[in-house]
Amino acid sequence: MATEMVPLSGLARRLVDDGLMDLTAASDAASAAREAGIPFVSYVVQNKVASPRDVAVSASAEFGVPLIDLAAFDPEAIPRDLVKERLIRTHNALPLVRRGVRLFVAVSDPTNLQGLDEIKFQSGTNTEPVLVEEDKLATLIEKHLSGGEAESLGDLEGDDLVDLDMESFDEGGSEEEDTSSTDETPIVRFVNKMLLDAIKTGASDIHFEPYEKSYRVRFRTDGILKEMTSPPQNLGTRLAARLKVMSQLDISERRIPQDGRIKMKLSKTKSIDFRVNTLPTLWGEKIVLRILDPSSAQMGIEMLGFEPDQRDHLEWALPQPQGMILVTGPTGSGKTVTLYTGLNMLNTQERNIATAEDPVEINLEGINQVAVNHKVGLDFATALRSFLRQDPDVVMVGEIRDLETAEISIKAAQTGHMVLSTLHTNSAAETLTRLRNMGVPAFNLATSVTLIIAQRLARRLCTKCKENIDVPEQALLEEGFTDADIATGFQICGPHAEGCESCSGGYKGRVGIYEVVKITKEISRIIMEDGNSMDLAKQAEKHGFNDLRRSSLEKVMQGVTSLAEANRVTTGGH
Repeated sequence: MATEMVPLSGLARRLVDDGLMDLTAASDAASAAREAGIPFVSYVVQNKVASPRDVAVSASAEFGVPLIDLAAFDPEAIPRDLVKERLIRTHNALPLVRRGVRLFVAVSDPTNLQGLDEIKFQSGTNTEPVLVEEDKLATLIEKHLSGGEAESLGDLEGDDLVDLDMESFDEGGSEEEDTSSTDETPIVRFVNKMLLDAIKTGASDIHFEPYEKSYRVRFRTDGILKEMTSPPQNLGTRLAARLKVMSQLDISERRIPQDGRIKMKLSKTKSIDFRVNTLPTLWGEKIVLRILDPSSAQMGIEMLGFEPDQRDHLEWALPQPQGMILVTGPTGSGKTVTLYTGLNMLNTQERNIATAEDPVEINLEGINQVAVNHKVGLDFATALRSFLRQDPDVVMVGEIRDLETAEISIKAAQTGHMVLSTLHTNSAAETLTRLRNMGVPAFNLATSVTLIIAQRLARRLCTKCKENIDVPEQALLEEGFTDADIATGFQICGPHAEGCESCSGGYKGRVGIYEVVKITKEISRIIMEDGNSMDLAKQAEKHGFNDLRRSSLEKVMQGVTSLAEANRVTTGGH
C-alpha cells in the first residue's frame, strides 16, 4: 500500500523546486522527520537525502536568512558562558558574535523560532539568525562545548612540537612546579587532545611508547592496536611527566612501575576515568592508559552477545542463594563488563554486595567496593575474610590468584553466599583443572561451583558496509561447520576492505563469544573422580553447552562477525 503523500511547504517545497529532491522523497522525508521528532533539515542531512551545502543554500534563499561559511570563522570569537549548554544542544543553535545588544546565532534550521526566543531571553540580547551547514554546525558546537579541544591529533604535530624547548623535568621536580604552568602549553594541549581523540574514537587503551630513535602513540580500538601519531622522540620525558602529574604519581621516580588514575571532566555531567600504569623501559617510561567508561557497566545482558540458552543459564545462576560463578579468559576479553553486568542485575535494596578489586575500575552505586592494596597488606584473601563478617549476600573477588583466596571463596560459596570471580584460563573445563592444580580439593569444587563462563571479544562487522563472501562447502566443513549448518543456507559475511565513514576497516564495536557451562551432576561426578579437562569438555558437549569455537561459528552464521575474526579469537579449523 502506498504511503500517503504529505503536503509540502517551506524548505521541503523549495528543495523540490530547486531540483535537489523529487516530490516523493521530500514527502517521505517530511513524514519521517515528523515521526522522529527532529527538524526536517536534520533528517535530510543525517540520512544523506541532500548535501548539507545544498540544503543551506536553499534555506537561505527561502527564508531570507544570510548564509555564512563556518570554515572561515574564528572559533575563538565565540562568546562563552552567555548561553547554557542545554539550550545550545536542544536547539542546535550556537551564539557566534555579540555586537552590543545584538547576538548573531548560527542555526541550520531558521524555522526554529522558539530556540531563538529562549536564547534571546537568557542572554538578554536581540538574536539575529545566520544560516550555516548542519554538519559544520554540529562539529563547531562539540568543539565549543568541549573547551576547544575537539581538534584532531594532527593539529599539534610537526613544527609545533619540534620548536618546543625540550629540557627535561629536574629529578627533584614536583607536581606543584608542573601544574603551575598554564593549560595552554603545547604539551598539555597535546596530551588533552590525545585523551579526547581516544574517547571519541571509542578506544579502550592508549599506549605512549618511547624508543631509541622514535616515539609513538597507539590506540587500541575494537581490540586492535593502531598507531595514531609519532611526535618527536625527545618529547618522551615531557609527555611522561605530564601524564604522571595528571595521575598524581611521583614524577621524580622513573625506575619502578607506578599505578595511578586520571579523572577527565568532559562536561558538568559527564566524566571519564583513565587507569594509568607506567613501566620503565630501555629508552624511557612507557605509559598505558585504560579508558574506563561507566556506561559499559550499565550495559544490559542482552547487549553482551550471549546466545538465548547461555543467557538463560546465567540468569538462573545469578539469583541463587549460594554458589560460585567463575568468568575466565585472557586480559581484555571483557570479563569485567560481564561481572559488572551480573552485579547490576543483583544490585537491589534487599542484597548486601561487596567487591574486592585490583583496582576498582568502575564505581557502582549501591555496591561496597574495596580496592586491594598490597602495600598495606590488604590483599584479596584479607578483604574476603573481612567481607564474611559484614553480613554479605553477594561477594565479588576480582581474581582468584592463589590457594588461600580460592579456599576462602569456596567456603563463602558453601555457606550461603553467591560468589563471583575471574581466572585466567582458556576454557571452562581448564578452569576446574586450574583450581585443582592450585590445591583445591575436588569435593569442594564439585559442591561450590555453579556456573563457568569462558569468553573472548570479537569485532563486529559494520552493518552498513559488510559484504557477502562465497566460501566453498568443503572449506566450511574444515572450519568446523556441520552439514546441518550448511543445509540452512547461511551467508558468510566479511568486512569491506576500506570500510566506510561509520566504521574502521569494516568493523565497528565488539561482541562477546561465550562458553557457558552449568555444573551438572554428571560434571560434578567427573570432578570428584579427578577427571581431566578433556573429560570435562566432552561431558559439557554432551549436555549441549557450546564451546568457544562453536559459539564463534554461530556468530559467523548470524552475520555478526567474520570467519577471519572467529579464527583470530578462537582455535581455527578442526
